[in-house]
Amino acid sequence: MAILEKHKILEKNASLLLVFSFLVVTIGGLVEIAPLFYLENTIEEVEGVRPYSPMELEGRDIYVREGCYVCHSQMIRPMRDEVERYGHYSLAAESMYDHPFQWGSKRTGPDLARLGGRYSDDWHVQHLRNPQSVVPESVMPKYAFLENRMVDPEHIADKLRVHRAVGVPYTDEMIEAAVADFNAQIDPDGDYDALLERYPGAQVRNFDGSPGISEMDALIAYLQMLGTLVDFSTFEPDASR
Repeated sequence: MAILEKHKILEKNASLLLVFSFLVVTIGGLVEIAPLFYLENTIEEVEGVRPYSPMELEGRDIYVREGCYVCHSQMIRPMRDEVERYGHYSLAAESMYDHPFQWGSKRTGPDLARLGGRYSDDWHVQHLRNPQSVVPESVMPKYAFLENRMVDPEHIADKLRVHRAVGVPYTDEMIEAAVADFNAQIDPDGDYDALLERYPGAQVRNFDGSPGISEMDALIAYLQMLGTLVDFSTFEPDASR
C-alpha cells in the first residue's frame, strides 16, 4: 500500500511523470539496442538465399507496381495456426535483398511467403486472367492485360546496378549478363547453364505458355520462387540471433 501511495506523487506531478517516463523508455531502449552493436550482422545468414534473377526482379517490380502487397503479406508468423497453414515461419534472411520488403500485415488474400511450387503455371495464368474462375469467393481484380504487355530487358542491367547500390551483392558478371540471363530464363531449349550458376534454383520455362516475354511471365517467375530458396528440412536456426 505504501508503494501505491508513493506512486500517486508521479500521477499528480506531470513534470515528474515525464522525467520518470523518459528514464524508463531510455533504459528499455538501451537494453534492446545495445546488444545489436556487438553483432556484425543482425540478419542470420541462411544457405540458399540469393539475389533475384533479372526476370524474378522484374516480376517483383510488377508485383509491387500492381499493389499486390495491399492484399497479400509475405510474412508467416511463428504461431501454430500460421505455420500449419502456410509453412515454416518467415526468416529475415529471405527478405534481405528486398527493397522494400513485402512482409506486411494486411491479408485480404492469403500470405504468399511460401507460394512457390504450390500451384502450376497454368493455375497462375488462369488466376491472373480471372481470379474467380479458380477461387470463386475471391475479390481480386483481373490482370489478364499482363499477357499483352511485353517486357523489354534493355534496362534490366541498370536495375541490377541500382540494387547493388543499396547493398544487393550483384557482381559485375551478373550485371553484364543481365539481358542474356533474362532471356535464358524463359527458354528451356536454350543455354541456361550460366544462368543457373549465377542464380541457383532459378526456374527455366515459358511461364505463361505464349510467345515472347510478357509481364505475366515475369510475375509468375517471381511468384513461383517465393519460399523455395531455403531447404527447411535441413535448416537449423541460430539461437544466438
